[in-house]
Amino acid sequence: MSAQFDAIVIGSGMTGGWAARELTRRGLKTLVLERGREIEHITDYQGEHKAPWEYKFRGKIPREEAERDYFIQDQFGWCDDFNKQFWNNDRLNPYVQDPEKPFNWVRTDVLAGRSMVWGRQVYRWSDLDFEANKRDGHGIDWPIRYADIEPWYDHVEKFIGISGEALGLPHLPDGHFQKPMELNVVEKHVRRTIQEQFPGRDMTVGRVAILTEPHNGRGPCHYCGPCQRGCSVSAYFSALTVTLPDAEKTGNLTIRTDAVVEGLDTDPQTGRITGVRVIDAKDKSREHYSARVVFLCASTIGSTQILMNSANDANPNGLANGSGVLGKYMMDHTFGTGITGIMPGFEDRTTYGFRPNGIYVPRFRNLEGEGDDVGFLRGYGFQGGAVREGIMQTSEHLPGFGADYKQALGRYGRWRMSYYGFGEILPYADNRMTLDPAKKDRFGIPQVRFDTHYHDNEKRMIDDMLVQGEAMLKAAGATDIVKWPGGMTMGSGVHEMGTARMGHDPSESVLNGWNQAHEIPNLFVTDGACMTSGSCVNPSITYMVLTARAANHAADLMAEGTL
Repeated sequence: MSAQFDAIVIGSGMTGGWAARELTRRGLKTLVLERGREIEHITDYQGEHKAPWEYKFRGKIPREEAERDYFIQDQFGWCDDFNKQFWNNDRLNPYVQDPEKPFNWVRTDVLAGRSMVWGRQVYRWSDLDFEANKRDGHGIDWPIRYADIEPWYDHVEKFIGISGEALGLPHLPDGHFQKPMELNVVEKHVRRTIQEQFPGRDMTVGRVAILTEPHNGRGPCHYCGPCQRGCSVSAYFSALTVTLPDAEKTGNLTIRTDAVVEGLDTDPQTGRITGVRVIDAKDKSREHYSARVVFLCASTIGSTQILMNSANDANPNGLANGSGVLGKYMMDHTFGTGITGIMPGFEDRTTYGFRPNGIYVPRFRNLEGEGDDVGFLRGYGFQGGAVREGIMQTSEHLPGFGADYKQALGRYGRWRMSYYGFGEILPYADNRMTLDPAKKDRFGIPQVRFDTHYHDNEKRMIDDMLVQGEAMLKAAGATDIVKWPGGMTMGSGVHEMGTARMGHDPSESVLNGWNQAHEIPNLFVTDGACMTSGSCVNPSITYMVLTARAANHAADLMAEGTL
């Protein structure tokens, strides 16, 4: 394989796939480096349509194996025996954290990355988000606004396919939607109650990167089961089935899996990237690749680790880190806060199939024009939904024994409505990642060390989530309401971002408004590391949008001969 390319993309997931698509379509010979193993569409969806009884432990990873190899990934219910082939082995890939302030690094270890298992919720940002730092003084100002990326939201949404409902909310802009999935009978009742009794609030079905209509040769969702096992009809967006195949059609794409990027080399005279150092994950042999431009899309933590481990005499604190902020201002979304209650009166109705989507209550706190002092900055939204308790929901909690218990398993139980809060975490300098000075991984690369925690603003926000979630359930007639604040552990929201932020001023940011490193013109960082604040909505589509925009900007500069 050639060692020289026009462009190198490090990472093949949500953003890496988009960088590859846009660069190859602009005629650039592009190499994608992925540290995970190669997988194939359909062939590697080992548990897609399998039933629990086809597995020895009904789909659960055997306890000994989970405790040995998946002690982080197994905590959230997404990694199981149906799809463990996608996930990271925690024993083989350790990191360092303070047990008093733990961090959950949720990650995969395959081609296409977390796009294989993500929750697929996609919401546009607005200027309420892009102007938040400047407005309240927490963090630095974004160098872009919604108008700068609105056309790129259009570009991404039209290609990947989004189902959802237009709401006309200025703080949650509408996009290009296929027909929305349908709310169930209880959710429709709850929505009417919210609209009637809570002015300024609404509830809709989630906006998801899952097709409800055929699109670009991909089939619509047929509500068959959990998407994180893989989707043979490609109804949900993943890099494996959408962006990478589109890039391959150009003839300009080369993919190298099992390629662990150790660091980036620079020219001591110009400071530009000259090459990428790679370790083969199988035999630990070393390779070197060169390109005119490099895109870091290895995930927030992965990209920042690479920049830090690329330190040299001219950049002793890490590459592109003249500002000293690399690794700092890590953000996530608050996760684990829940409110649930029983909804009586709908026992003659149930659902069929598996809708891979829930409800969404858009942010209603600290909006423009809202005069109440709610006791915290920024805001939150709710996800969740209503389910009819049945075999899967009640088997671990039903009382009884013997024949009565078995018969009860075959009967539907009560309707339950639940809200789960996702809140914005402010950018704080003391929420950060570094490289451990002593501990190294199996490739000889320094392990990542985390030092992160929730601050008072997030805790006050969570308190409000519990109060407002309970109020909405009570208004809808719920009984037996239970609330819990969640574990308050960073990383659990799986939306880590912000360690190589964008900004106007090179003295306080790593990247400019095009995701281009201030100090290194042929280096772009377009994954979650680039984020300057966190909003309260799922960020993946914004990462994709910023990547598509940056890749085309880089291609323009290369065509002009200025990069």
